[in-house]
Amino acid sequence: MNLALPREDLTAGLLAAAVHGFFLLLLVFGVSWQIHAPQPIMAEIWTSLPVPKPEFAPPPPPDSRPAPEPKPQIKPEPKPESKPEPKAADIALEKKKQEALERRKLEELKKAEALKKQEQAQKEKESALQKQRQLADEKRRREEALQAELELEKEIARQEAEQQKRDQAKKQAELKRRELLRQEEEALQRQMMEESLANEAAQARARAAAAQRAGEILKIVERYKAMISDKVRSNTRLPEPLAGNPEAEFEVSVLPTGEIAKIRLIKSSGNPAYDKEVQRGIEKSSPLPLPTEREAAAEFRLLKLKHKARE
Repeated sequence: MNLALPREDLTAGLLAAAVHGFFLLLLVFGVSWQIHAPQPIMAEIWTSLPVPKPEFAPPPPPDSRPAPEPKPQIKPEPKPESKPEPKAADIALEKKKQEALERRKLEELKKAEALKKQEQAQKEKESALQKQRQLADEKRRREEALQAELELEKEIARQEAEQQKRDQAKKQAELKRRELLRQEEEALQRQMMEESLANEAAQARARAAAAQRAGEILKIVERYKAMISDKVRSNTRLPEPLAGNPEAEFEVSVLPTGEIAKIRLIKSSGNPAYDKEVQRGIEKSSPLPLPTEREAAAEFRLLKLKHKARE
């Protein structure tokens, strides 16, 4: 764009110079065409006045015979007039005319020169104005470009600031979300730990209670087994003679009422008579004493009894 402006100015300058040159040539030729050199005065000298030619022929006299045709008159050729010698007044007048013509020509040249100078000054003024306009336009364009750059920088800075705000807000939201998640996770872990501790405590209490209950049931079972063993022993008669201290083991199926449903010898003492007496003592002991607790009574559905002759 900066290269195109000088080319346009050069073209405009050349056109203006051509137009001014054309007007100058037209002015010079117009002035030289209007100025004519004075024509010399020509004078003819006559020795005698010429006979005037009649405009028409007189009518012929009345006669019976036709009038003869008139002979054509030969006009004498005019003699060349001799030029008179110029007088002093004419010479002075001619000199004044020549001087006036020279002055007029000089004035025309001065006017043309002044017009040329005026046109040159006008051209220089126009060129200076054109340069000023170009400088002003260039300055305006630079200012507009600078203003556009400033506006662009402001817009970029504003967008960056907004982006930073958005990023900061997003970062804060992310940190807040992570903190909430951390707090929720910690609360969940505490809850799970508390529940685990509570479960463990409950299990421990349950185990302790179960152990305590089992101990109680075991004591009840042992007490009732001792009662059953004493009852069976009281109903058993030992055969005579009995050597040693034989031991027999029986499996007894007991009904919930304590009644004996079935007796089976699972380990003999080696003395059939002793085994038989022990089995008879068990049968006589029916119904067997049973605990009222359900857990303890369940231990007597299939009871194993070991019976020694002597404790």
